[in-house]
Amino acid sequence: MRPQTVISLVVLFFFLGIGNNRAANEKPFVIPELREWQGGEGHFVLTSKSRILAPDGESERRAAYALAADYQEMFGRKLKVVIGKNEQAAKAGDIVVQMSGSPSLGEEGYTVSITDRVILSAHKATGAYWGTRTLLQIFEQTQGDRLPQGTITDYPDYPVRGFMIDCGRKFIPMAYLRKYAKIMSYYKMNTLSVHLNDNGFPKYFNNNWDDTYAAFRMESEYFPELTARDGHYGKQEFRDFQLEAAKQCVNIIPEIDVPAHSLSFVHYRKEFGNKEFGVDHLDLTNPNVEPFLDSLFTEYISGDEPVFVGKQVHIGTDEYSNRRKDIVEKFRAFTDHYIRLMEKFGKQAVVWGSLTHAKGETPVKVDNVLMMAWSNGYAQPKEMIDLGYKLVNISDGYTYIVPAAGYYYDYLNTKYLYESWSPRNIGGVEFEEKHPNIEGGMYAVWNDVVGNGISVKDIHHRCFPALQTMAAKTWSATATTLPYDEFDSRRHLLSEAPGVNELGIIKGQPRSTVYTQPEVKPGKTYPHEEIGYNYSVSFDIEYGNETPGTVLFRSENATFWLADPVSGMLGFSRDGYLNTFKYSVRPGVKETLRIEGDNRSTRLFVNGKLFQELGYEERLAADKKPWNYVRTLVFPLKESGSFKSRITNLQVANYCMSAPVGK
Repeated sequence: MRPQTVISLVVLFFFLGIGNNRAANEKPFVIPELREWQGGEGHFVLTSKSRILAPDGESERRAAYALAADYQEMFGRKLKVVIGKNEQAAKAGDIVVQMSGSPSLGEEGYTVSITDRVILSAHKATGAYWGTRTLLQIFEQTQGDRLPQGTITDYPDYPVRGFMIDCGRKFIPMAYLRKYAKIMSYYKMNTLSVHLNDNGFPKYFNNNWDDTYAAFRMESEYFPELTARDGHYGKQEFRDFQLEAAKQCVNIIPEIDVPAHSLSFVHYRKEFGNKEFGVDHLDLTNPNVEPFLDSLFTEYISGDEPVFVGKQVHIGTDEYSNRRKDIVEKFRAFTDHYIRLMEKFGKQAVVWGSLTHAKGETPVKVDNVLMMAWSNGYAQPKEMIDLGYKLVNISDGYTYIVPAAGYYYDYLNTKYLYESWSPRNIGGVEFEEKHPNIEGGMYAVWNDVVGNGISVKDIHHRCFPALQTMAAKTWSATATTLPYDEFDSRRHLLSEAPGVNELGIIKGQPRSTVYTQPEVKPGKTYPHEEIGYNYSVSFDIEYGNETPGTVLFRSENATFWLADPVSGMLGFSRDGYLNTFKYSVRPGVKETLRIEGDNRSTRLFVNGKLFQELGYEERLAADKKPWNYVRTLVFPLKESGSFKSRITNLQVANYCMSAPVGK
């Protein structure tokens, strides 16, 4: 063999070796983690000619247009949607959405083949929609223009993955519920339970049941005076919310909680209260209670277009007294009655588990009932499964958030949940993974301490890290391969959802100024709605003669006052709470003010020195035990008010560009 030939072969084998040793693309980071990934080499790249193609079917159209709309929302670039085209018409740079996936993928599974084009296939509409969420999350980490080549096969282990929010003790505006449904959808969480009535504890109201806060949050035409005046949902508004969420593959479960937690009904009709067990218990011996509740439930579940749109309605049935056997039997009969009433109108009843607590002889229907297993003392999970119930794991010791209350969790222990929890672990009782009677897992926010100053922003700050973790663990507890610290770091790469920024993050380098304004003019609109925890807002001010009610900045959620409407002090209001600093405007004085805020306090600095900190304020309940009043603020920046002072050198800094877990 000639020397030149030997050299040529060596060079050829060398380059072939390099090609064969090239590493395949790593699994993309997505929440929840992808079940299966086969990495290819190189990247799919979007171009100015890229299109989204879909056959002319309802499921394909919906997923294709949702992908295009959300992509534009996130990246400001428009992708053309072409309906009536399939994989055969695709060119390099195109994305195809089609219903050609194997039936083995089920309702929610999907596959994605990423080469020089993207082929998203599913067997059902939900799977196709979830596939678009995966693509958007990957795009979000690549500036929206590329995807690593490879093949995805993804599907959940559990059909119920969700969250319950207590709107009874604290009114949660519909605008936030709609946003949260969108956030859940972005992370493939599919169940939002809305707790529509509840009451506070009398110890926070001088042990007076008449004064204890209670609310029923739905508009009622049958019983108009029942509806809470400080915040409620209109029938059409609530119907539209459910339909909108359903388009995003999120099932809304409305809950009317009876026969305990029912003080709002007792305030409406005093004779309904049971003084022996607690006035918030409905008196099950009163013959008028069930007819009233029958009418109330029927108002929302009957008719061609019921107010409660979905297939499930939660009827409560938790924490009722078991002190008397005859009352236990009445409670069991009550529970059975409302399970069957839901079924009469084509709904599946959802219940809180209470049948261990309420042991008795009266039969309670098992078939077609979904039980939220929240406390093993109230419903021992093995006992319930032996009876035949389907369970959702919402165990209080692991998944309950009660903001700033000092019991349960203020923030969930996401590290423990990620590393050790699974829907199969119900209150410490272990079952096999994917047990046929365990439908999935949820977490909850309970606003037990009515009037404690907690804002919707504070609730969200607790919910979002919990959502990301629970999304990972309820999709598949066995597929979380990343170490927790890496997961916790990388989850901040993802936004809340397309077009949603409830955390108030202004992008920029950590611990740096992210927005400036040489002068703040009265009556102007600015580019940022607000800045979230942890922030610093500073400005120079030459005081004019301000009157009470003078606004410096406002947003949809909050107002920062130069002179608050009550005392004329510097302060802020949000969620119906007014908090003030012991500082007032002094005409003709020039000073530099700085406001700092985190998830525990709001601080005022004057000329570089701390003037006052509004942190957790300890108050005493009727039982002499302390509770916390919270004075936090996500700072509003959207609009300036009509002030006479001169405001210059506005500096806005965000010292934490993510959602830190609080104490």
